[in-house]
Amino acid sequence: MSSPPTTEHPQPQRFVLANLLCAIGFGLVAMTICLPSMPQWSGVFGVSQASVQLTFSIFVVSFGLTQVIYGPLSDRYGRRRLLLFGLGLAALGSMGGALAPNLATLTVARFVQGAGAGAGMVLGRAMVQDYFSGADRSRAMAYVGMAMGMCAPLATVIGGQVHVLLGWRVNFIVIGILAIVLMVTIRAVLPEDVPHEGSDAHWLREMLDAYGQLIRVPSYLAYVGILSLSTGTFYIYLAGAPSVLANYGVGPAEVGFFIMFVPLSYIAGSFLTSRLVKHFSDAQLMLVGQSMGLGGISLMLALAVAGLQSPFAVAVPLILLGLGQGLLMPPTLVGTISVVPMLAGAAAGAAGLAQQLCGAFGGYVIGLFEHDGAVRLGALMLAFMVGAFINQLLLRGMRRRA
Repeated sequence: MSSPPTTEHPQPQRFVLANLLCAIGFGLVAMTICLPSMPQWSGVFGVSQASVQLTFSIFVVSFGLTQVIYGPLSDRYGRRRLLLFGLGLAALGSMGGALAPNLATLTVARFVQGAGAGAGMVLGRAMVQDYFSGADRSRAMAYVGMAMGMCAPLATVIGGQVHVLLGWRVNFIVIGILAIVLMVTIRAVLPEDVPHEGSDAHWLREMLDAYGQLIRVPSYLAYVGILSLSTGTFYIYLAGAPSVLANYGVGPAEVGFFIMFVPLSYIAGSFLTSRLVKHFSDAQLMLVGQSMGLGGISLMLALAVAGLQSPFAVAVPLILLGLGQGLLMPPTLVGTISVVPMLAGAAAGAAGLAQQLCGAFGGYVIGLFEHDGAVRLGALMLAFMVGAFINQLLLRGMRRRA
């Protein structure tokens, strides 16, 4: 594992945490800021909406695939330098997106952008393992949850306003500038960590060995199942809600405000987790959180089946989903990186890959359907959440047998 950083004048933990939160949230901002523009791209480029949806899925795939590489490399070579590299790559992809003359070029730019943004997500989580311990680690992950919940709705709202006022290309310029600013602050605030010197094996062999160890740990696989399917549920909502809401008369400038219902309630749930973590076990928080999510999705689906076609009938029931995810995700994230502490980077990387592949699959599948209502959106979200709940039951069974 990459050794914790050491400096003669260590930065206060609040500054370190603030930079980690920005690094982790950066990928979600880059992913979602252009969501309000996507329904318009089919007309701009003269292509089908399914082709446009691929730009979202390709970002998510590269965002996840690169995490599986960044993680174990950071265990061996150190986290900060890889984080700076990733942000530079994201800046390059963002500028490519701003200049894209056609959808094919934009898709490639989104791939590069996602590949760079993946560094912040996986390395930021691994650095939480490096800098914090015990209840402080769960509390830090709760703050991570709040930041992640805030980034998506704010980016969607800002992206919609920028689209209307300045055009969709300016959103890519904003992300490029943000990446450069983060490179400067991270270099100034985060001390350079000490690379691990304990192995002479080739980095690729060491990476494969790390993942070989992780896939033989059933509890780790259960945590990853919960994490990825729960994340997939949220990505289905992010990718499908703009089309559903557009059929209810909600345009690019307003869609972010309705999408905000879920992430803002997720922030509230994460805040509750930061307060409840000392009084309830991780298993209790996870069970309550996932039960709330199932209830919220079921209510939204029931309203859609009943024929209630209103944006509020989609957004309001899913407040329960957001609150539940806020209780569920922080202890689940802690579980993924704590099962095998010496492989925290690899564990975060594999979990990140599973999250993004699951999200990409869900985000692409929901784009294959026409949406004259929210029935298909709710049904697919419910299927993913039931799968996550099954993994949680398996994990609880393992704990009882241990």
